[in-house]
Amino acid sequence: MGIFLKLAVGASLLGTEAAEAAEEGGFGLNFNILEANLINLAIVIAILIYFGRGFLGKVLTDRRSAIEVAIQEAEKKKKDAAAALADEQQKLAQAQAEAAKIRSSSETAAKSAAAAILAKAEEDIQRMRETAVQDMGRDQERVIRELRQRVVALAVQRAESDLSSRLDQSRQHQLVDQSIASLGGF
Repeated sequence: MGIFLKLAVGASLLGTEAAEAAEEGGFGLNFNILEANLINLAIVIAILIYFGRGFLGKVLTDRRSAIEVAIQEAEKKKKDAAAALADEQQKLAQAQAEAAKIRSSSETAAKSAAAAILAKAEEDIQRMRETAVQDMGRDQERVIRELRQRVVALAVQRAESDLSSRLDQSRQHQLVDQSIASLGGF
């Protein structure tokens, strides 16, 4: 307690000297050890160092431990993040490989589907050609049959008209009699 009293008295003396120096118009330093209370200040600093060293050392040790723990946690998080990144990059590579595989198989499937469609289209075209040829053959036969029927009808019509103009009644009897005689003679 005496030390604190001396500090208080020393501080007040310093304050009065500084006030006196300021009143005189300047500022000055007092190098008198006893008047300036340098001994008291040295004792207070020594006591603070002696008693505060444990407290301050504990605070600094705790702070250092907290910093070390934070650094270790940060390093662990960094390692975890690096592992997660590597895992995700591996998954990405697998996904890209799977996408390339799917793309390749879809291209192959598309090519085979296109080839199948072209083959089917070619087959359909060939069948249509054959059907068209058959239809044309039937149409041609029908047209020829119709033409024959017309030619026959025209020939019969012409023969009838020619016969009717060239045959008279007596000539018709004579032809009928000849035809009967050639059949066996009734």
